Amino acid sequence: MALEIVVPVFNEEAVLENSITQLANYLILEMPSTWQITIADNASTDNTSVIATRLAEQLPNVVYRRLEVKGRGFALRDAWGASEAKVLAYLDVDLSTDLAALPPLVAPLLSGHSDISIGTRLGQSSRVSRGPKREFISRAYNFLLRRTMQVRFSDAQCGFKAIRAEVAKRLLPHVEDNGWFFDTELLIIAERSGLRIHEIPVDWVDDPDSRVNLRQTAIDDVRGLVRVAGSLIKGSIPVQAIYAELGRRPIVTPGRPSFFGQVVRFGLVGAVSTVAFALLYLVLQGPFGAQQANFLALLLTAVGNTAANRRFTFGISGPDRLFTQQIQGLVVFLLAWTITSSSLLVLHGANPDATPSAELLTLTAANVFATLMRFVLLRIWVFRVRRADERSAGISLQPAREQAL
Repeated sequence: MALEIVVPVFNEEAVLENSITQLANYLILEMPSTWQITIADNASTDNTSVIATRLAEQLPNVVYRRLEVKGRGFALRDAWGASEAKVLAYLDVDLSTDLAALPPLVAPLLSGHSDISIGTRLGQSSRVSRGPKREFISRAYNFLLRRTMQVRFSDAQCGFKAIRAEVAKRLLPHVEDNGWFFDTELLIIAERSGLRIHEIPVDWVDDPDSRVNLRQTAIDDVRGLVRVAGSLIKGSIPVQAIYAELGRRPIVTPGRPSFFGQVVRFGLVGAVSTVAFALLYLVLQGPFGAQQANFLALLLTAVGNTAANRRFTFGISGPDRLFTQQIQGLVVFLLAWTITSSSLLVLHGANPDATPSAELLTLTAANVFATLMRFVLLRIWVFRVRRADERSAGISLQPAREQAL
């Protein structure tokens, strides 16, 4: 079987029959590959089980599974773990996402081009109808996720995702959450492991009858982010082993640049970062004040600066120590912030009525010194590579890949 679509349900008697019938009819007409719909009931207490059982008897390629424990993650883990399909997908039962996005969602997985495919409501060509509160919460959550976890996917919680079966088998044992954070945790581990995540813009209409507790979900998600971050720092999630087995490495692995090359590249990154800092400071100085604007501008540019220097300046790719190096980069950022903040204190001590232009000039000069300090610390501490590691870097992953195969 090519595709199994799991629809997790909990007390969905009002919409279940219409949604499953609509989904089955669409697949009959539009999906050329072999498919199956699995209704994954996680401990419903209404007539969901009765309706689902009848649908499984009446509709072709529809099956019903019941799990006596509540939680979307539990339902997906149970159904995906029992599946024999090549590609595993799941949809929210309300069908908020237009089903026309389903073929392009699964196509790159069926072809082997990508490992995970997700719908995004935040793409430029996505069309979304929902209230301002949910829109703000969604964008704020995904912004926080990208900045804290250093991931690139844009929408972690759209209920429209698919994954290759062998990838799911490798990742699911390391996903601890079984509630709404399940999606986010799976995607973080996948990206950290060098897997390819394909995004497609979707048309999405908010379900007015949604019963999601936004406040509790937000609290649980923040706790989940802290837990996953801790696991990555401790190394309890074997991203390197997954990377060696399933990850997509660069076609040509570049060597580490020479010292002169590092200086030139660091200078280019630093120049862009300095311009970005100056623009951010001028924008933020009005509403926040000098010290707060300085901190926020430095923080935003420091994350991007560390990522750019890791890949461009010091020639490091892959997930190994990526999160740890970002933490070390933030330590370096705190030192830089201390230097620039001290420069403002000195300026205001000498001239309490200093203009924003004078503040910017002082901060720019302090940033030049802080930049030199950053280069030294990044080279000898954050991105230091031992000679033994350099000699083995070119040969360590290939045997691991051959052994895994």
